[in-house]
Amino acid sequence: MNITLRQLKVFASVARHLSFTRAAEELHLTQPAVSMQVKQLESQLDSRLFEQLGKKIYLTEAGEEVFQYSRSIAQQLDEMETVLANLKGLGRGKLRISVATTANYFAPRLLAAFCKRYPGVNVIFSVTIRLSLLNQLGENVVDMVIMGQPPSGMELEAAPFMDNPLVVIAPPDHPLAGVKGIPMQRLEAESFLLREVGSGTRNAMQRFFDQHEISLTTSMEVSSDEAIKHSVQAGLGLGIMSRDAIGLELDMGRLAVLDCEGFPLLRQWYLVHRKGKRLSHIAEAFREFLLQEPI
Repeated sequence: MNITLRQLKVFASVARHLSFTRAAEELHLTQPAVSMQVKQLESQLDSRLFEQLGKKIYLTEAGEEVFQYSRSIAQQLDEMETVLANLKGLGRGKLRISVATTANYFAPRLLAAFCKRYPGVNVIFSVTIRLSLLNQLGENVVDMVIMGQPPSGMELEAAPFMDNPLVVIAPPDHPLAGVKGIPMQRLEAESFLLREVGSGTRNAMQRFFDQHEISLTTSMEVSSDEAIKHSVQAGLGLGIMSRDAIGLELDMGRLAVLDCEGFPLLRQWYLVHRKGKRLSHIAEAFREFLLQEPI
């Protein structure tokens, strides 16, 4: 048997996504190249690793076993890389970090300041939705993530490092713009634009309104903060967003923050990694940078 690490890496990506197309996008390869690597691995193992039912693919029993081993091998290689990077000190090293989509409005600034302090660091940076962040933590493919309130059902270590106030936004010409002390119940007469199910912002607002027995009308569900901002500007409804995400629009007069009872919702941004994960010197330095430096 003569399998390669490349074959295992490609296979693991397909297994995570259950999609050759998404694996190709993640690995920056063509789909035929991904398929070829998987076929070569199946040939070496003399086992089918995937089966197709309709338009979907699924792991076979052999595929499930190989997926577990590939994750273990990847983790061992990751730990080896961490140890070697630690031996070299902070002058060199790799930091793999993913952030929630809303955090992308401030995370590049933080990373730029960190890289200025440690210019030899190679940062692998991605922006994605909350569900993908949790999957990346579970698969141990990142050092840490920046997100809102972490879930309670995973073995994670989370440290708050910055306030994340949520505010109600409206177009500047909305009848409630400029009104002081808007009662919470008044919001029931408005339509709201919501992020996708599972979004941290959506979870927070649903908890808040459920707690106060406020029933909201949903006009649209959208998949990004940018889409919400544009839709609110177009008059399609109100939105609830992190104030960090709307600074430019407020400065340019394209959006207004409503003075609503109970708002802003006071939340925090967290730096999160797997409990017990062996962090490299670089990752530890970034953690100290966020938790100890004024932001």
